[in-house]
Amino acid sequence: MASLIPCPHCGKRPKEEFTVKGAVLDRPAADATPNAWMDYVYLRDNPRGRYDEYWHHTSGCRRWLVITRDTATHEIEASRDAALARE
Repeated sequence: MASLIPCPHCGKRPKEEFTVKGAVLDRPAADATPNAWMDYVYLRDNPRGRYDEYWHHTSGCRRWLVITRDTATHEIEASRDAALARE
């Protein structure tokens, strides 16, 4: 049985249509220190449990999504359009 990802625009779609891009993190201010930028770009926590990630629906609507996924079970709890998630 294939894993289906709930896209808010296209409905449930095969995971192969998506590209995982990484954690949803707060971007440093433009005048942040070089160390703050290095941490933002290169350092990541590896939490166990609920985690928000950016996913791109590469072979579908081509929208950026925020997927809430459990890193221990890989179950997806929520999916929303990334542009609307910031509002």
